[in-house]
Amino acid sequence: MADFIEVADRVWVARYEWADANITAIGGERGVVVLDTHASTAAGRRVVDDLRRLGAGDTYAVVNSHWHWDHAFGNAAFREVRPDVPIHAHERAAAWLAEHGETVKRGWPADDPHASEIAQTQIVVPDRVFARTATIDLGDRAVELIHPGRGHTDGDIVVRVPNADVLLAGDLVEESAHPWIGEDSWPLEWSATLDVVGGMLMERSVVVPGHGTPVDLNFVRAQRNEIADIAEMVRRLAEAGVPASQAAAAGVWPWDADDVRIANAIRRGYEQVG
Repeated sequence: MADFIEVADRVWVARYEWADANITAIGGERGVVVLDTHASTAAGRRVVDDLRRLGAGDTYAVVNSHWHWDHAFGNAAFREVRPDVPIHAHERAAAWLAEHGETVKRGWPADDPHASEIAQTQIVVPDRVFARTATIDLGDRAVELIHPGRGHTDGDIVVRVPNADVLLAGDLVEESAHPWIGEDSWPLEWSATLDVVGGMLMERSVVVPGHGTPVDLNFVRAQRNEIADIAEMVRRLAEAGVPASQAAAAGVWPWDADDVRIANAIRRGYEQVG
């Protein structure tokens, strides 16, 4: 159980202990738009119960910020309540979930405390997909879905609620840890994507990250600069002919050189430099 806390006008965020995942509800005349659904069908059911306690209205639409398990594996729980609820996502996020969701389930460690509920999770792929932008009309307010570019994945979206001056950033921004750079990330493009995101913000805008507490434009700028520094170092090392296996030790990094995120940034960055 988690409490939804209002961070802007009719925008509520619940922070769940498992994966430190944020789930956001946006209220309007027609109901609630829910961003992300947590990490399993069972976890999604707990989110549904917490939304009922919030009492902001029925779920009008669901949105996945990207395809990863801790953001999209709870989709089935919302279809149990309303079988025709639309689930929105970028077209690449839907494709990745369709192709890799079951693989993630099969590869889940058997000794993990959540292994059983992951095994029992039904993968539900978003059915309302788009390439650049989409809008959900809640009657008295618009909810804008925007693909600002590649970064954490190639299917990241941010969700903007203009009349509340709030932006939900998914895992393009993280507060409780360094942003995750994985094997499906685009580290050399990420900072440019955050430049686009920054252009949507004012100094007092509320930014809800995928993990952690809400932040502001200055935080986004600082995280953008760290990612840009990593990308620039990767480019320099690759262009200097430093082997990927030696790059972590040879580089100067804003994070610990032993961090797996740096290793992943090097591997992915070298692939992208070509």
